[in-house]
Amino acid sequence: MDDDLDQSLAATRAAARDLARSGDAAIRVVLEDLAQRALEAADEILAANRSDLARMPQSDPKYDRLLLNESRLRAICDDLRAVAALPCPIGEVLERRTLDNGLQLTKLRVPIGVIAVIFESRPNVTFDVFALCLKTLNACVLKGSSDAHDTNRVAVRLMQETLAAHGLNPNIVFLAPPEREALPRILQAVGYIDLAIPRGSQALIEFVRDNARIPVIETGAGIVHTYVDASADLDKARAIVTNAKTRRVSVCNALDTLLIHRALLPQLPGLLREMGERHSVEVFADADAYAALEGNYAGPLNPAREEHFGREFLSLRLSIKTVSGLDEALDHIDRYSSRHSEAIVAEDPAVIERFLREVDAAAVYANASTAFTDGGQFGMGAEIGISTQKLHARGPMALPELTSYKWVVRGDGQIRPAG
Repeated sequence: MDDDLDQSLAATRAAARDLARSGDAAIRVVLEDLAQRALEAADEILAANRSDLARMPQSDPKYDRLLLNESRLRAICDDLRAVAALPCPIGEVLERRTLDNGLQLTKLRVPIGVIAVIFESRPNVTFDVFALCLKTLNACVLKGSSDAHDTNRVAVRLMQETLAAHGLNPNIVFLAPPEREALPRILQAVGYIDLAIPRGSQALIEFVRDNARIPVIETGAGIVHTYVDASADLDKARAIVTNAKTRRVSVCNALDTLLIHRALLPQLPGLLREMGERHSVEVFADADAYAALEGNYAGPLNPAREEHFGREFLSLRLSIKTVSGLDEALDHIDRYSSRHSEAIVAEDPAVIERFLREVDAAAVYANASTAFTDGGQFGMGAEIGISTQKLHARGPMALPELTSYKWVVRGDGQIRPAG
């Protein structure tokens, strides 16, 4: 496998150089055509997806992430068109100045080169990564899991056919073998790959971080909290926490832990009524919250243990912690957060501003659901991942985050004096 993989990576590297000479008008046409071709190939894509789904039990939290249907495929194609319509950042002048010696300096935004994205069970990621990389003139290596390989194979074939139809090198996108043995080689492909971005479980992210010899941007797990303050509007709170927990449970911006102010314990059953009656969310409540909910909650109710905090559930489960106020809420978030998305529901302006200022996360919310942490929702067209680290990129990563820069220096014979 190593020799074949090296040859494929070398071909992708060469294709990246070809791609750098392309104009944005041509890229826009390719992405719009790919959206149309994907819709026309819907039967084939969905059949491949059903083949992948047949190998996974429906109880697996990844099942919903893997699932494609006509509605989700149309949304993918809408995202392709949205990315196509975005302004290309490549060539943007970030800074320009003239030195005392007459040298003219320009800081230009440029492609990164070849980006490898390692992901699990997310067919939409296959299309999003390709679109965002192509728009920023980056070649991409897609390392999907075996769970989605049939779907990915059809998708990448469509991409390569579309590229070729428009005179572009089909090696701009490479679908790596699904076997686990291919991953370490990709992570050590110095000279072939410029950046690796893992998307998936905490175990996958840690493996990539610990085994890579190439730069990595972590897209960490989403251990998400919402703090409902004593000053909260309870109608807002009910809608926000229900949406954040139940809208789509298998995504990284879904609510995992509700922090409730002690003064609101009598209102807790009403706050969770829809979760219990309509969604049967399983709750793990600390002693005070358990006492407030016992006999007053329609869903499964259990006493919380330490293991239920600091945990990304990716399912219809929720832990509840009672706090005495903002200080205790901030301490809990600081201890258990993955620095992804955190929210407060409150009407007290001082409490809100302190929460927004002091919580260390890629996205912090006041009186809104954490379900909005998404590149499409942020107006980015699509995202390649949500970075939970602080260097180079943080939060939803779209076009600007997939670029670097270089200094262009223009002179007229200047030389630097000795000494």
